[in-house]
Amino acid sequence: MAEQEKPKSAQMQEDDVVGKAYDSRLMRRLIRYLYPYKWAALTSLVAVLLKAALDVLGPYLTKVAVDRYMTAQPATKQSWLAHHLSANAVTGITQLAILYLGALVLSYFLEFVQTYLMQWTGQKVMFDMRSQIFRHLQYMHVGFFDRNPVGRLVTRLTSDVDALNEMFTSGVFAIFEDIFVLTGIVIVMLRMSWWLALLAFAVLPLILLVTRVFRKHVRDSYRRIRTAIAKINSYTQEHISGMTVVQLFNRQKRSFEQFSKVNRQHMDAFKDAILAYALYYPAVELLSSIAIAIVIWRGGYGVLHATVSLGVLVAFMQYAQRFFRPIQDLSEKYNILQAAMAASERIFKLLDTQPEIVSPEQTKEGDGSGRIEFRDVWFTYQKLTDEQRLRIAAADAAGLATMEDVEWTLRDVSFVIEPDQTAAIVGHTGAGKTTIISLMMRFYDIQHGSILIDGLDVRQHDLKRLRQRFGVVLQDPFLFTGTIAENIRLGSCWITDQRMEEAADEVNVCDFIHSLPGGFSEPLHERGNGLSTGQKQLINFARALAHDPRILILDEATSSVDTETEMRVRLALERMVEGRTSVIIAHRLSTVQRADVILVMHKGKLREMGTHQELLAQRGLYWKLYQLQYKDQEFGDIALQPGLVVGD
Repeated sequence: MAEQEKPKSAQMQEDDVVGKAYDSRLMRRLIRYLYPYKWAALTSLVAVLLKAALDVLGPYLTKVAVDRYMTAQPATKQSWLAHHLSANAVTGITQLAILYLGALVLSYFLEFVQTYLMQWTGQKVMFDMRSQIFRHLQYMHVGFFDRNPVGRLVTRLTSDVDALNEMFTSGVFAIFEDIFVLTGIVIVMLRMSWWLALLAFAVLPLILLVTRVFRKHVRDSYRRIRTAIAKINSYTQEHISGMTVVQLFNRQKRSFEQFSKVNRQHMDAFKDAILAYALYYPAVELLSSIAIAIVIWRGGYGVLHATVSLGVLVAFMQYAQRFFRPIQDLSEKYNILQAAMAASERIFKLLDTQPEIVSPEQTKEGDGSGRIEFRDVWFTYQKLTDEQRLRIAAADAAGLATMEDVEWTLRDVSFVIEPDQTAAIVGHTGAGKTTIISLMMRFYDIQHGSILIDGLDVRQHDLKRLRQRFGVVLQDPFLFTGTIAENIRLGSCWITDQRMEEAADEVNVCDFIHSLPGGFSEPLHERGNGLSTGQKQLINFARALAHDPRILILDEATSSVDTETEMRVRLALERMVEGRTSVIIAHRLSTVQRADVILVMHKGKLREMGTHQELLAQRGLYWKLYQLQYKDQEFGDIALQPGLVVGD
């Protein structure tokens, strides 16, 4: 139980990561995704700079209009723009109005360019990143998925990538715009009247204090929101997948109560964030209004005493209003950046996780015989410490591999399955039968010994070519969304329509497929919903046969079909095992009696090996298993051809 809780705790800890608002190391890696679209990004950046300048220009035009044309005594020191305007008041104001309108239209166009290009770039970056993550997941070793829940990996592809998209589209460049606008406003206000500008900025420390408190509370709320979303995704995925069990045991009420608890955590966290925003924005509005009031009070006093022009006062009122909006936006962008940094840290951690099982740099080709050999194989699913690995290496060098503190799944297993033989592996649940076939295809690496396929150690094979040697039918049939033909081919374009039909006919499923409205083009839903378990399994048989494997593995493959279908499948298996090395796992011992060799596993060890008659004569474990099933199996089953394996 402790071992199970630890990964879950680690998962929650990772999902709780808040991260910095800016991490240069992570940002440099993120910027690389913009390189293919650098011209769009640069154009968007230029648009942001120009738009920021136009946002600062508006109040300045108002100032010029008031001081030059609307006051009885225009300012003696005229701006550079005033020298290029008409001396006539009506004409001059018209010119300024046209400039103002042109600035608004250009600002609208620049905002359109910036928004469109960054949204376009963000979608391209999301596409590239999701493709990279999915491709990386495809090449991860099977043990990686044993330790990482599906919901967690799906969150990396969805929510975390969305957080980065929001940063690219609404975060980084929007922050640049806010900073440029703030900088421009500060410079213009200080040049107009430095003492009036300082009065306007007097409330800035209070705003920064309020912003800091707001940011702290919102950051905590967003952390809880992200954690709750991860829990909702994981819980929903698990319980929808297991809905049959939920309904079978009438667990709907309890399941709903647990979901409501997780859902409430998300709602409470969101309500806290809403409360923070509801308090923060009015607070900033109040402080900015106070700043404007101070400007009107002291600026009006300056106008009356001719120390400040009326145009400057009007411009200051507009600038003061525009100055505090970017500060509000920066607070929200800070949270976007922080969420993006945390998401990027989790994504890059996944991408930096290298698969433990890869093809060697220099691969070798086996003899193609289909021979399988295990030599002194020791294996454990347990994640070993560095100290344990060193001790195993030392024991390996000494010709030993036993360790008391390691829970070995297989212990010193050695056997040979000759080419074209049919082998049966029997034993109780947990004896290591399925582990043996997983090791054959190198889903896991062993800790000691060697496994040879086609006379060559599996660690010297190219992984793709190695697994192409196998055709596998598992106990739980798995079909993907798509047509029946696509599920049989699984992307193997070299399988012709004729070959596909022949494979379906050989496993007695061709008639059923032709009875469907679309035939082989009949669309299937997720996991083949709408088909019976037996029908799905027969399609899996056709898939394995269509790929014409050299080694055929059936892991309890006939347990999910009815008796009549099983009899037809057994007849088909007689043709399937011909000319192939076959390893079959099946519960009923009557199905393995004609196997060329039977392997009897018990608690991770190979206890007995031989033909059916040889093992019965030994009166050992196989004899005991046979006695337990003999009465039920003797008259009720039709013996299968050699090669069937007794499994879980």
